[in-house]
Amino acid sequence: MILSYLRTIFLYVVLIFCVRLMGKRQIGEMEPAEFVVTMLLANLASIPMQDGAIPLYSGLVPILTVLGTELVLSGLILRSVVFRRFLCGKPVILIDNGKIVQENLRRTRVTLDELTGHLREKDVLDICTVQYAILETDGNLSVFPYPKERPASAKDAGIHPKHQFLPVTIIEDGYLSLENLKRAGKDERWLKQVLREHSAHPKDTLLLTVDASDKVFWLGKEFGV
Repeated sequence: MILSYLRTIFLYVVLIFCVRLMGKRQIGEMEPAEFVVTMLLANLASIPMQDGAIPLYSGLVPILTVLGTELVLSGLILRSVVFRRFLCGKPVILIDNGKIVQENLRRTRVTLDELTGHLREKDVLDICTVQYAILETDGNLSVFPYPKERPASAKDAGIHPKHQFLPVTIIEDGYLSLENLKRAGKDERWLKQVLREHSAHPKDTLLLTVDASDKVFWLGKEFGV
């Protein structure tokens, strides 16, 4: 029983490692080839997990083979447009300059109900306000309303908003990141000063961030009684 637990944990770690190697796209919207690889990895790992009589390497070899193939294909996809279109397909225009392209709807097997459903997900209720709608290779629908239907931007309204800066996390859940402290251009002296102002220690801090404008955000931990 203990051996079965250890095999399962080991294969779980291997799968996490494989997904990390394949890149962050794997945990978002997947291309067809990526979906196939993910399904294959899950099925290949489940066999040695369930059957303790199967040697562990018998499960690892196919998993690593699929991983290697995926990495090679990913490299080819980056370098070859023809190969990329073969594996991933290409975007299809479903609404072109306000007109529904019925031929493309039939080719992609997208019904009008599905099209209008995707438009509602984009907060579009009136299909007449859409100038272009493009079905992307990952299955998402990109929607572009007519210019007169788009919300006015700050530039359109003549407003000059303040610059915004990306906060750098210095402490998260009691963990101090020296790398981020250096990245923010701060030192330990500055950190001690900030913590002193809040009468806190790193272990008492849930979140501490600072941005390029020196705006500091501190949030302490709430300890139960």
